[in-house]
Amino acid sequence: MSTITPDQRTRARLERAVNVPRARFLLGLPVVGVLLVWSFVGAEFDFAKLGEGTVNMGDFLLRLFPPTWDKFGTIVELLVETLQMAVVGTVLGAVLSLVVAFGAASNIAPRWLYYPTRWVMNVIRSLPDLVFALMFVSAVGLGPFAGILAMTIGSIGSIGKVFAEAMEAVDAGPVTAMQAVGASRRQVVQYGVLPQAGPLLVSYTLLLFEGNVRGATILGMVGAGGIGLELTTAMRMYDYGHLSAIVICIIVLVTVIDQASAVIRRKIT
Repeated sequence: MSTITPDQRTRARLERAVNVPRARFLLGLPVVGVLLVWSFVGAEFDFAKLGEGTVNMGDFLLRLFPPTWDKFGTIVELLVETLQMAVVGTVLGAVLSLVVAFGAASNIAPRWLYYPTRWVMNVIRSLPDLVFALMFVSAVGLGPFAGILAMTIGSIGSIGKVFAEAMEAVDAGPVTAMQAVGASRRQVVQYGVLPQAGPLLVSYTLLLFEGNVRGATILGMVGAGGIGLELTTAMRMYDYGHLSAIVICIIVLVTVIDQASAVIRRKIT
């Protein structure tokens, strides 16, 4: 009678652990394939049209060169305004998102607060920032203030959810220990949750700032301040040289911010 060694039992467990997910993956492939085909057909995705449109896209890109820099001062002024909008919108959005996240984290908030908060965040997240921008433009008028308000509200739905999930992902050991010795909810959050989730919260805030810089260029298209309106005007006037200069400046600004954010994230992780 053969005996099974501990190594053989361990190997058998590992094989079962690997084979079960692999089997589920293989069973899910036909479902994914059907879903992709259904989506391609419903969205009228056509590779032939894409090939035909490549010529037009190439022609459009050729018209962007050479860029003209006669309005460089205006571009810089509007980019500074865009950056200012992103800074204020990020600070306000991050603070409000953090407050809302306390009510949306299942390991912190009571059930009567958790579900309504999650529902509110889902409603906000389902609406594009352009909708909020149009609403605030009609409420407070044209200008960057409307864009800041739109970014702030939009941040609650997106980054608030991420903040809440970062708090839910902390090690439950310190939290449970503090609750066992009678710590208050505030003390649990202050000493058990925030120190663990802090680096992630800072990293997500930097990502929010990067997104707000890009988003501010779009909000300006509906009159919510920033460089977006100038970009839209250049496109409508077929001023390709000026349009190219704007795009290049936006790319430079976003790249600088991205690199600075990457350095900060490396320092805190």
